[in-house]
Amino acid sequence: MTAWVTDKQTVMFDAAAGRVMAMDSAYDVDERNRGRDICVNSSYCGVLPARFIGEHRPRGAIGMDCGVGPEGSAIAGLWYLEALGIPAAVADVMTAHLGNGVHLYEHGIVSFANQLAIDAGVVPGQPVSEAARRLLVFDPVTKAAEEITNRTVMETAPDGRIVVCTDSIAFALPEDSGRNVLVTAGHTGRSAVEYLRRWSPWGFICSDGGRGLDDSGMAGLFIVEADGLAGATVDATRARMGNGLSSYRDGVISACNAPARDRGVEIGMPAEVAASLLLRQS
Repeated sequence: MTAWVTDKQTVMFDAAAGRVMAMDSAYDVDERNRGRDICVNSSYCGVLPARFIGEHRPRGAIGMDCGVGPEGSAIAGLWYLEALGIPAAVADVMTAHLGNGVHLYEHGIVSFANQLAIDAGVVPGQPVSEAARRLLVFDPVTKAAEEITNRTVMETAPDGRIVVCTDSIAFALPEDSGRNVLVTAGHTGRSAVEYLRRWSPWGFICSDGGRGLDDSGMAGLFIVEADGLAGATVDATRARMGNGLSSYRDGVISACNAPARDRGVEIGMPAEVAASLLLRQS
C-alpha cells in the first residue's frame, strides 16, 4: 500500500478498524487520531510526550526507547499510557531514525511494550510495522482495577492442585485456601499478613520489595510461620513488582521461612523451582 501524507501525519495503513499513522513527533498527535489510529511517532516515550499523546487518546502508540535512560525515563510513558488504557510500545533507537516517523514504521524493531500492547501480541524483536497492525485490530477491555488480576495457572499437580500466578496476594480466591501455591508480585511486609491469613494458601511466593529498612519488605514471611504457612520472597531487583508472571519466570528466591525450607526451598533458587517444590511437598 502506498503511504500518503496529511499535514504532519503520513498514512501507512488504512483499514476498517482505523489507520496506522506515522509522524515525526509525539506532539503531532491530534484529535484526528482519537479512538481510531495507531500513532507511530519518532519521539522518546517519556511521561512528557505521553501526556501529549494521552490528551488525544489514540487507539495505540509506538515511539522510541532513546536508550531507556536513568530510571527508565525515556520509556516511562509506556505505563502512563497503560494507566489511561492505551496500548503502547517503543522501538530500539538504534534500529530507526529519530525524528522520522516513516523510517520508524519501516525499519524499527520493538524493544519494550506495556501490558496492553503485550496482550495485543506485541513482543520485543517484532518489526514496528507488524506491531502497529496488531495494535490496530486489538480492542482492550476496560476493567476496574480489582478485575485486572492476570491470574495464570503455571503448573498442575496430579491431584489437581495448582501453582497460580497473580499480581497481588490480595487477588487470592477461596479455592486457593489450603490447596494452591500463589506466586504474586507485591511486597511481603506486615500489610500482606492480613491477606495471607485470610486465604491461607498451601504455599506462596511474593516479592521482597527491595528488602526495605530492617528487612520490612519480607517481615510477613516470618509472622505467618506461626500459622504454618510456607512462603518465600523473590529479589525485587530481578523480577518486576506488580507482575506475578515475572516473579515466576524471572524471580530468584531471596528469603524463605521455616515451613518453606522444610519443603526444600532455598535462597538463590529460581522461583519456578521453588513453586514446584511448595506444590508437591506435603
